[in-house]
Amino acid sequence: MSYIPHTQEEVEEMLKIIGVSSIEELFVDIGEELRPKSFNLPEGKSEFEVKEDIKKISQKNNYSLIYFLGGGVYDHYIPAIVDALSSRSEFYTAYTPYQPECSQGILQTMYEYQTAICILTDMDIANASLYDGGTALCEAVMMALRITERKKIIIDGGINPIYQKMLFTYTANLPLEIIKLPPNIGQADRDKIYKHLDEKTAAIILQNPNFFGTIDDHTDIIEKAHSFGALVIESVYPISLGLIKTPGAMGADIVVGEGQSLGIPLAFGGPYLGFLACKEKFVRKMPGRIVGATVDKEGKRGFVLTLQTREQHIRRQKATSNICTNAALCALRAIIYLSILGKEGFIELAKLNYYKSEFTKKKLKEIGIEIINSPTFNEFVVYLKKDANEIAKIMIDKGFVAGLPLGNFYKGMENYLLIAVTEKRKKEEILNFVETLKDAINL
Repeated sequence: MSYIPHTQEEVEEMLKIIGVSSIEELFVDIGEELRPKSFNLPEGKSEFEVKEDIKKISQKNNYSLIYFLGGGVYDHYIPAIVDALSSRSEFYTAYTPYQPECSQGILQTMYEYQTAICILTDMDIANASLYDGGTALCEAVMMALRITERKKIIIDGGINPIYQKMLFTYTANLPLEIIKLPPNIGQADRDKIYKHLDEKTAAIILQNPNFFGTIDDHTDIIEKAHSFGALVIESVYPISLGLIKTPGAMGADIVVGEGQSLGIPLAFGGPYLGFLACKEKFVRKMPGRIVGATVDKEGKRGFVLTLQTREQHIRRQKATSNICTNAALCALRAIIYLSILGKEGFIELAKLNYYKSEFTKKKLKEIGIEIINSPTFNEFVVYLKKDANEIAKIMIDKGFVAGLPLGNFYKGMENYLLIAVTEKRKKEEILNFVETLKDAINL
């Protein structure tokens, strides 16, 4: 994108029009302590000197750590072609396609992305992406409320606690009855779910693998929910779907998840990618937009925005959501990533994650560390004899992000650590991690 400078006269003219005396006045609502302090570079520096200064600042970050951290986002390998193609200017600078006839390339990527998500989740319909996994879950709940016209939601104890916080914020002003079950490291507690399930229930929210990494077949819960007229929302980790039973095969009604693992780099705060898929009969209750394929009057294949049931396009009272933006560039990266891997490559990737995780569990057991849950995909909980936060700090100094201390989210779990192992972890890294963790515990 080109840089367009303004003269001082132009700046002053613009400030006068909007009624402020200076640019600084535009930021008066931001506290002094929150304003950037490092942008005021000394005058007279060359480009080379500025780059050197910024490089020195960036080196304060420790970017050589080896990651065993998951909890919703994961350190997966991203093929170079994902960066190369997604950074092309026609994709990187394109805004939302309000003029579909001019945006066939963007529309096709969305269409292909939707198709891939449907195949991945074994569902009928997918929208053209949402902000992130948490947003997708919140929108799925709103969708279930619209479909059932009921007001009761049951949240299983294995749901990502960050997603739960987002949901409570999202629905804070709605007259809902939300049943939040206690955290459960193992498989979903059927008795606790069924105790609250009744004809008033709009949906049960499940996650597979759950936040603690435990794999579960929710088919029986879904059948039970349907017998009461309730829906089931399933949050999934997409890479796991190369190996475990799909939510569609279980009978789930709405499927959501975080698409960061599909070719999007780790970043503190994103941008990330929320995906949402559902059964075809619920398509008109789905938020966001759907791109369809068609042919023009000459029989040539083309793509159109088929459904966009948001306030900007239809009457407010008929809108499914006020969410106005999808994550098209992240969705593009996801479809490039999935296309490069292909079906067999994706299955192989899932197997690599699973087997490397199982190898790590085996080595941890050999040094006396207790593995808490099973079966798991590529993430699992261990019990340490010391505070997991203290161990994690020691491990950082040794070059490892050892995992997620669960005491940060749950009282009573101060000695529990959530460890993730992706395809990027080499055998020697895993063995070094295990030995370093052993030393850290015995300090």
